Amino acid sequence: MSGHSKWHSIKHKKGAIDAKRGKAFSRLIKELTVAARVGGGDVGGNARLRKAVDDAKALNMPKDTINNAIKRGTGEIAGTTIEDVTYEGYGPGGVAIFVETQTDNRTRTVAELRHMFSKNGGNLGESGSVAWMFQKKGSIVVEKSAANEEKIMELALEAGAEDVVDDQDSWEVVTAPEDFHKVMEALKGAGIAPPTSEIVMRPTNSVRVTGPSAQQVLRLMEALEDHEDVSSVAANFDIPAEEMEAAG
Repeated sequence: MSGHSKWHSIKHKKGAIDAKRGKAFSRLIKELTVAARVGGGDVGGNARLRKAVDDAKALNMPKDTINNAIKRGTGEIAGTTIEDVTYEGYGPGGVAIFVETQTDNRTRTVAELRHMFSKNGGNLGESGSVAWMFQKKGSIVVEKSAANEEKIMELALEAGAEDVVDDQDSWEVVTAPEDFHKVMEALKGAGIAPPTSEIVMRPTNSVRVTGPSAQQVLRLMEALEDHEDVSSVAANFDIPAEEMEAAG
């Protein structure tokens, strides 16, 4: 579990998010549209949309772009129908992988994901094959330089977090989805700006993989996360931090 958190932390530090700013914009526009279609266009009454708007503002997305994406979701502006679709499978070493996508063409997306799994030593499975190994949680990564253990524990737990996990050079604050926003606001109010914060499918167990299998898993994760239809990827691998660092 901590291995997957470390993966996202390392990606952020290496500037992967900033380097793909255009792709981040595209994904956020999809998320704004889908969130508005599913839960309505009122940010105050739609927690998923509120998170998407916050993320868009953090990337300095123009206000008109945000509003137009929301209006496409509510039907005020015509546009292609985009839907949430999840896929499940296994990577090298028996690693369980749960992929969340937003697509306007299921046939195209599943074919491309199946190819990625096969090419990188894995296989796409049936619905339900690995979902039982994951729980939907809020995941907020805080660098240890931003807060010591006593401070982060006090802030997070008093705000309603479920747990604070020590992940070497960072803390992972775990919340129930409904408490995510409240915990985020508490951290921000204390002057802490988490580099990574999202609602994720968090694994309930982990699989240790090292060596060639670990490198294959990381290549598969990279390929999946780079796909234009993929919004999130969760996996239960536990790979030593030094191997992830070495993989770049």
